[in-house]
Amino acid sequence: MVQSSILGFPRMGVDRDLKKATEAYWAGKLSQEELLAEGKRLREAHWKLQKDAGVDIIPSNDFSYYDHVLDHIQLFGATPPKYTQYNLDPIDEFFAMGRGHQKPQTDVKPAVDVPSLEMVKWFDSNYHYVKPTLQDGQKFNLNANPKPVIEFLEAKAAGVVTRPVLLGPVSFLTLGKADRGQSIDPIDLLQELLPVYEELLAKLKEAGAETVQIDEPVLVFDLPPRVKNAFKPAYEKLGNLGNKAPQLVFATYFGDIVHNIDVLKSLQNLYAIHIDVVRNPEQLETVIGALGPKQTLSIGVVDGRNIWKTNLKKAIEKVEVATQKLGKERVLVASSSSLLHTPHTLESEKKLDAEVKDWFSFAVEKAKELAVIAKAVTDGPASVRDELEANANSIQARATSKRTNDPKVKDRQAKITDEMFNRKSPFPIRISQQQANLNLPMFPTTTIGSFPQTKEIRVHRNKLTKGEITLEEYEKFIEKEIQDVVKIQEELGLDVYVHGEPERNDMVQYFGERLTGYVFTTHAWVQSYGSRCVRPPIIVGDISRPTSMTVKESKYAASISNKPMKGMLTGPITCLRWSFPRDDIHQSEQAQQLALALRDEVVDLESAGIFVIQVDEPALREGLPLRSGLERESYLSWAVKSFRLAVSGVKDSTQIHSHFCYSEFQDFFSAIAALDADVLSIENSKSDAKLLKVFVDEAYPRHIGPGVYDIHSPRIPSEQEIKDRIQEMLQYLSPDQLWIDPDCGLKTRQWKETKASLTNMVNAAKFFRQQYGKAN
Repeated sequence: MVQSSILGFPRMGVDRDLKKATEAYWAGKLSQEELLAEGKRLREAHWKLQKDAGVDIIPSNDFSYYDHVLDHIQLFGATPPKYTQYNLDPIDEFFAMGRGHQKPQTDVKPAVDVPSLEMVKWFDSNYHYVKPTLQDGQKFNLNANPKPVIEFLEAKAAGVVTRPVLLGPVSFLTLGKADRGQSIDPIDLLQELLPVYEELLAKLKEAGAETVQIDEPVLVFDLPPRVKNAFKPAYEKLGNLGNKAPQLVFATYFGDIVHNIDVLKSLQNLYAIHIDVVRNPEQLETVIGALGPKQTLSIGVVDGRNIWKTNLKKAIEKVEVATQKLGKERVLVASSSSLLHTPHTLESEKKLDAEVKDWFSFAVEKAKELAVIAKAVTDGPASVRDELEANANSIQARATSKRTNDPKVKDRQAKITDEMFNRKSPFPIRISQQQANLNLPMFPTTTIGSFPQTKEIRVHRNKLTKGEITLEEYEKFIEKEIQDVVKIQEELGLDVYVHGEPERNDMVQYFGERLTGYVFTTHAWVQSYGSRCVRPPIIVGDISRPTSMTVKESKYAASISNKPMKGMLTGPITCLRWSFPRDDIHQSEQAQQLALALRDEVVDLESAGIFVIQVDEPALREGLPLRSGLERESYLSWAVKSFRLAVSGVKDSTQIHSHFCYSEFQDFFSAIAALDADVLSIENSKSDAKLLKVFVDEAYPRHIGPGVYDIHSPRIPSEQEIKDRIQEMLQYLSPDQLWIDPDCGLKTRQWKETKASLTNMVNAAKFFRQQYGKAN
């Protein structure tokens, strides 16, 4: 019998229940007891959903109140000392690592002021994980009440025997870093960490767990020899615990592991190996050949990263390749990765067009697909004939739909010329004209785009959607919001303003709603980080821009401003990566269509008197193929060309900015330079300033704004703290190059903390202006 399994399930709930509960707890509106109760309710509901869908092997410990890697930091006693010194309650210490914590002194308690740990993208997804931050001489100790054991027993009591999920020791360390001022190479801590895993596995066995999924996704990387060589001794120890531990399912995903097949061959003592054959189907035969004589293969055939219905016929064919060689008893049917990256259920979409709705499958529906595939392989296709016929009809309907192809878009793409990818003049000529046009001081200050989206903004947007106010009333409200934001920037003393984006619901959805080729959901929320959820639009057809998208608001803001106004756009790669893209044409073609639409918008903004235009590309690094080689080179080529196509239609005197957040940019620096943006702003506040050394080593000639404070935390940085950051940056960057700005947009922050933080930022910039003697 072939069993079905899921590697992980979305945490937020059908209506973002977890987001609402955690934010209420942070606001003091929900007690800790109530928060924990809501978490338990969600876990039990999700286990039951999967069981009712017919899934055989259901995960536990995939739930988290913030991030699963952060769970492991606390689980292993790896909380950095700057958090433990305050003796916070465990869950408050947990949240402090995720989002920072700042409280004034009281009569009975000292002040608390601690920033969050660094947060970076989870492989090539839009999910963010909290980076383990380790010390020289780091010791690990298993938490007295291990979360994986508690949640396994909780599921067992609810009538569901689950497979606990752990992040493996090699991945946990490889994804970590040494704390500031520390020199430890995390992988050197493996022997310190392994006894904690042994203890945890023993406790899970004692609780009744038969198997444990242990994720080692870093095996898809090109690994340094020291990391690659760590797998064999680690799993010789963990895989040979016999009856003291559950059997281990070693899981990889988001890429192939053929280049590390020697590692796989050394793991034949483990019960099972999981591979992602949605992303890399060609690895299947090689992996089968590397398995031990009794080893089981978990084959990921249902996409954990996208929302399209699985082609069940093709998925069954892949599984049967495995069963023919291994036998049905040695094959598991699985999701390619955790379903964390997909929305909860399609059932919530009451307004979605029936034609396109039939093309989609969310987490609950994917669970049902897995059960169908497993039954088809076990009992034969006739046992699920109706399901297979309905699926085939959906696949065929999408392939032949007129909604997918627009001849006018294809014709415009065919007429693109090489000249369209280049600005008119090189940077030295451009910057001279821009400075004459903009008259900016040294260390110019700006923000990344959005300002706080208040409850009042959301209420008005909702009223417009429901038809409770007219479009004219809504636009008057937006104008008033823009007036307020401009006035606040004047009071703060910023140098380049933004209009604040009060009219925008999301930096991708807003544009998608104004482009052809997209469809939108009402409840298809996906966790990005912590309580932050996004609702990615879905690309279903060729993309074009019927009319201008942002000109009206930016032009109005410029008309009431006494400083340069920055137009704000989302770049083609980010629009692509932060949507659910089509899987029937290459992503490069979709990016090019987006670039042409944005090119028209950039030109229209310039014509409207907007001479600073920011085209954000925070997802450029996210889209980078995980391994070096031809695929990565090809991606960087078409991604850079898409950006340049979008921005190169303007005059030299118009300044083009771009923004990158949470990007480890050292490994694709050449592509950043090739964008030819006049000003880059980058997330940097939680990174070591030494990372800026690459700009020195590569003699980067253009302007840079490394973020000086973290906007993902409510914590207010002091003026001195920002000065210290700027001083660090000046070790690597020229004063004439440096812009001063926050890490990212301010949409999720409150006004009080925003004003205080920006006041400190502007004062710090003025301090350095005086030091360097150029105030204007």
